[in-house]
Amino acid sequence: MPKNRDAARANLENLYRIFTVPEARDSTLGSIDQMIADDVAGFLQTHIVAIERNLEEIEADFSSSTIPEEPTYVSEYTEFVKEKLVAQSVHTAAPAFIGHMTSALPYFMLPLSRIMTALNQNLVKVETSKAFTPMERQVLAMLHHLVYRREDDFYPQWIHNSLYALGAFCSGGTIANVTALWVARNRLFASGPEFRGIAQEGLARSLKHLGCEGIAVLVSERGHYSFGKAADLLGLGRDHLVKVKTDANNRIDLNALKEECRRLQGENIRPLALVGIAGTTETGNIDPLDALADFAQELGCHFHVDAAWGGPTLFSDQHRSLLAGIERADSVTIDAHKQLYVPMGAGMVVFKDPTALSAIEHHANYILRHGSKDLGSHTLEGSRPGKSLLVHAGLSIIGRKGYELLINLGIDRAKTFAGMIQQHPDFELTSEPELNILTYRYCPQSVQQQLSQSMPEQAGQINLLLDQVCQLLQKSQREAGKTFVSRTRLRVPRYDEELTVLRVVLANPLTTDEILATVLAEQCEIVQQPEIATLLAMIVTRDK
Repeated sequence: MPKNRDAARANLENLYRIFTVPEARDSTLGSIDQMIADDVAGFLQTHIVAIERNLEEIEADFSSSTIPEEPTYVSEYTEFVKEKLVAQSVHTAAPAFIGHMTSALPYFMLPLSRIMTALNQNLVKVETSKAFTPMERQVLAMLHHLVYRREDDFYPQWIHNSLYALGAFCSGGTIANVTALWVARNRLFASGPEFRGIAQEGLARSLKHLGCEGIAVLVSERGHYSFGKAADLLGLGRDHLVKVKTDANNRIDLNALKEECRRLQGENIRPLALVGIAGTTETGNIDPLDALADFAQELGCHFHVDAAWGGPTLFSDQHRSLLAGIERADSVTIDAHKQLYVPMGAGMVVFKDPTALSAIEHHANYILRHGSKDLGSHTLEGSRPGKSLLVHAGLSIIGRKGYELLINLGIDRAKTFAGMIQQHPDFELTSEPELNILTYRYCPQSVQQQLSQSMPEQAGQINLLLDQVCQLLQKSQREAGKTFVSRTRLRVPRYDEELTVLRVVLANPLTTDEILATVLAEQCEIVQQPEIATLLAMIVTRDK
């Protein structure tokens, strides 16, 4: 028994050290932290290895379901971090990693992230975030002003108003979009003399009160998958998420939209919200926001703009006009962890009407009291970290002109890469860049000529083989770990069918034209591999 007490005391002392004194060893997490702080790019370059193990092999390191029984030294865990996590992580900051919406981070985000973590503020209530709460309110006002450009004298009455909020901080665009539609739903079914609102009475009684069979959200077929989640969570049903066809430029087709609205009217289904996209995930295109604002007004429904990707384009005097009409939206989503260059987990939704969030207001006796400035009373999420610090830092240090430079650079680079693809005989551009995203595919010049002379059925067979070529090409490039592009499937008007295409996102300011040329050169080498070469040979044989 005494031996057990001694062991317990030793463990307690060890735990006490974890919370107070870092281990003074070179191999501790502290040393890794210092290396990152000194030279983040060098650390990532040195410690993240080219992909040597596949996912199944990595999963073997995480296959035990047993929780360790005893405390251990941080230095021992450090070895696990270095060998199993850091070494096999994806180098998303690499300038040749151009396949997804992640990028290099400004160096100051790292020490500020450590400060944020050390302070461990909880933004659900003022009692645990006395300084962070007003800062978050200020950041929301800054983004609100970026979108809506209200007069300067508008904001003093709203920024720190305990009854309202100009928007909500979220963990990302998904929760931001859900919040926007949640507000729209609750405002549509607002309480009255004989009805206590949808939050109290539920959807079935709300529909009966409004005299309709259902409510629907309209968005283009390029809409983010988060809207399907929102339709599910809010009780609309995924069948009432109406995905409207797009035109040749991947923008919502206004004629198809009107046809869908006529269908809904005939079924006694009321439009809850019309969603415009400012920067589609797959192609970066922007819906005609002004026209959608007009149509939403005609329908009498909420107009939401998902600008998770393209919102920061508003910083650019040169390109801001691409988002004309966004200032008419009832709500707008912007992701800070995309083109505001903040670490993952920071999204926002702002509302044109500062009183809109009252529709989802909720309270608790121990926090979120009536009249308090607790931000948690207007958010879906409860406990949240102080990510507003990182957004505030970006807006303050980079500034509007700095973000303008980043946006302009990305759009220019996308146009440059599109030109490289069009000039290369063996690649085919499948979507022109409107912002800084584009798609293309490997399609040798001889095959392009063959497709131009083929009947639809024969062209379809050739494209099936080219789909396999692009899939294998992208997979091989990813596994090689030198450069990276993603892939998706899109309807390409030229062939009037859905094809597998390669997708590129050009937001990393460290990406150069030379790197882009290297991406294409590597792809030309990869298609020489036997498996891909065989598929290409089958196309030639089919022609004969």
